[in-house]
Amino acid sequence: QVQLVESGGGLVQAGGSLRLSCTASGTDISKNIGGWYRQIPGKERELVATISHVRNLNYADFAKGRFTVSRDDAKNTVFLQMDGLQPADTAVYYCYAAISTGWGTRQKYWGQGTQVTVSS
Repeated sequence: QVQLVESGGGLVQAGGSLRLSCTASGTDISKNIGGWYRQIPGKERELVATISHVRNLNYADFAKGRFTVSRDDAKNTVFLQMDGLQPADTAVYYCYAAISTGWGTRQKYWGQGTQVTVSS
């Protein structure tokens, strides 16, 4: 029922920018938590940024000052603007949504993942 569809990944040079988009269906992302994770080869998946239903924002240290998470409620879409990309940012980026179950927990849903590759 819940589906997250990503777009916007690609290959960029160091210092470049990309904007990732994630459109949700089957859930109202504006009433839940949305955001982005990434997985670098050989590393565990890590949180990049989140945006809550009241637009509280949280960023990983590596993302602060470079990445911006935002939301378009009318389009049910979450964005990740990435500026100043560096080779260390090369990873598969995953959109996610944490949806309330109604019994005190949230269930995470994931996008298909989009590859971001930054050349030096």
